[in-house]
Amino acid sequence: MTATGADHDSAGTTSRGWWWWERRRSAALDIGLGLASAFECALEGVKFAGDAGVPVPAGVLFGLAAGVTLAARRRWPVAVVLVSIAVTPANMGFLLGIVGLYTLAASEVPRRITAALAGMCLAGTFIVTFVRMNQSVDDGAFNGGRWLVPLFSGVMALGLTAPPLLLGLYIGARRRLMESLRERADSLERELSLLADRAEERAEWARTEERTRIAREMHDVVAHRVSLMVVHAAALQAVARKDPEKAVKNAVLVGDMGRQALTELREMLGVLRTGGEAARAEALAPVPLAAVGAAAAAAAAAAEEGPCLADIEALVGQSREAGMVVEMTVHGAVRVYDALVEQTAYRVVQEALTNVHKHAAGAKVRVRLAHRDAEVAMQVENGPADGVTADAGLPSGGNGLVGMRERVLALGGVFVSGVTDAGGWRVSAVLPDRVGAR
Repeated sequence: MTATGADHDSAGTTSRGWWWWERRRSAALDIGLGLASAFECALEGVKFAGDAGVPVPAGVLFGLAAGVTLAARRRWPVAVVLVSIAVTPANMGFLLGIVGLYTLAASEVPRRITAALAGMCLAGTFIVTFVRMNQSVDDGAFNGGRWLVPLFSGVMALGLTAPPLLLGLYIGARRRLMESLRERADSLERELSLLADRAEERAEWARTEERTRIAREMHDVVAHRVSLMVVHAAALQAVARKDPEKAVKNAVLVGDMGRQALTELREMLGVLRTGGEAARAEALAPVPLAAVGAAAAAAAAAAEEGPCLADIEALVGQSREAGMVVEMTVHGAVRVYDALVEQTAYRVVQEALTNVHKHAAGAKVRVRLAHRDAEVAMQVENGPADGVTADAGLPSGGNGLVGMRERVLALGGVFVSGVTDAGGWRVSAVLPDRVGAR
């Protein structure tokens, strides 16, 4: 009994609905109320026909036509109330007026219209009751005195008007509140779904970044060490018969570099294994970012345990032992930087030297390192290949420069690489002294 025609106009009918009713239960209720109201009005139409001096069938048909309009209360609540007001002088339509006024108050009809029609119902009921009570006093059917007539008429008018009006207003307000809460819940559910999607996207982005970082670390560790091992192996093959002492020295260098590569790989795999166990421990957590947090912690631990600027001297020394002519100069006062900054600077120099081994055999290399006020700069420049030294035949995946650029830009630095005027290659990078300084 709380639904109205306006609601159904906006919501539409379902596949199970009849006409303007959404549900068959609503249709059955309204048709039942319409039949009950028609039966009541038909009975009251008999008395109305006698009082008005019209044939009884005409009074009954008039009552049936007025009462059956209650079945359309959801579609046209205003029309139902107007019909109840119109038949009030005929002393019929009590059920029609009560249910119609309740439906009107619970509907989305403007409140000024509801107030006007409720006032008309109140006034019509009061006047009709007042007139009939006076007639009863004149006929002697009521002996309570005329002073009770207005009091009884007012109580009757309020009793037939106020309860359905107040109940309808309460039910309508409650329904609107429930709809508002339902809409708010749907909105919150959509927002939570969007937040979950964004969180999943961020988690996927973080996992991708972590995989990229691991790929860079593996590339830097394996490519440089293995490149030097290949160079030394080639030298070992060339001098094995001519200079056994130098061959032994090169073999020792190859073994040392292999052990260093294995040590670095073992440390990296240990960090990855620890991060994987932490991710599995958090697998049942509802937040997908838990595994990312574990990976981030592992990345931070790996950054702290990585190489530093002080290791660049040893790095250059390894290239010299492999036969490369390297000149290194340091400008400015040496100081300590963030671990990630020092590791990135080391990797840039390492990858630049590895590229020289791959693409410019026998070229002279100059490594410059500058300590400035709020940044550290590094540059690795090589000349063209001398054309005499045999190419080691090292494969190239094309990821070295990309990895260096990603490392430097991730810290807010500047990275530049390109061909020099002399036909060589230059790699330059500038890093802030602290992570996140820019």
